Amino acid sequence: MPRMLDVGDDVRAEIGDEEADRLLAGENAPGSYDCTSCRTPGDSEQERTSTVLFIGDETAVLAFAHATCLPSHVVQVTEEQLQGAVRSIHPDGAPAHPVPEQAVLGVTSGLVLINGELHPALVVEPTGPIVRPGSTDIGDDFLPLLIEQGFMPATELNAVPPVLYGWSVLLAAGQLHAVLQPGTGGGSPVAWWQAHQALQVTDSWRAAANKLQQVLLFAAPVGSIGRQPREDLLRDALDKAAANGKLVAAAMPLAGT
Repeated sequence: MPRMLDVGDDVRAEIGDEEADRLLAGENAPGSYDCTSCRTPGDSEQERTSTVLFIGDETAVLAFAHATCLPSHVVQVTEEQLQGAVRSIHPDGAPAHPVPEQAVLGVTSGLVLINGELHPALVVEPTGPIVRPGSTDIGDDFLPLLIEQGFMPATELNAVPPVLYGWSVLLAAGQLHAVLQPGTGGGSPVAWWQAHQALQVTDSWRAAANKLQQVLLFAAPVGSIGRQPREDLLRDALDKAAANGKLVAAAMPLAGT
């Protein structure tokens, strides 16, 4: 069945007419997908779907979004943001023409109680394994890569993690826009994670962030946290990930309001 896909002119220009036509014919397009904007399920056979092409320095990743969330367009990102995003496995095990597979950083906001005080926190969990650029390993290097950036392993949530200097959390007009990391060679900060559509945070989260002027960032490999509908369940998942050695953390200054 033909997919209800929208392939924008700029996306078509990057991937070529042949690939675009194959997508529109349903050959390379997924039926179901997780929207790259709102992270909820979508179905390209049942609802209009946008193709979103993320382009790094050497890698391009094709993702999908509800047409009501995002138009079809091209997004320029750093190569680091695409680490491990392309994994192409042919059904018979032989290498095939690369068909990008989505590995996006999912971000959840919540308040975390540490030593009697509520701290604004962001929990980051990728949608797939993250491997080092150029690596053929099928393991997951997400936490080692972050530890090399200065994140600290968190075995329990009983103390505020150290501040990771040069990193910051960008809040604008009460919405979450990005997590910034130091630029190469001491240049301007660049987005380590950037919201495709600004994320709403609760009034209590924003109030705590403005009071403390910093945000705690916790990161765990795929499958460690999951989507938790309540903060108490999120805390339980964080405690479990920490006990299993699958959590790193850092405190970051708040940029914006």
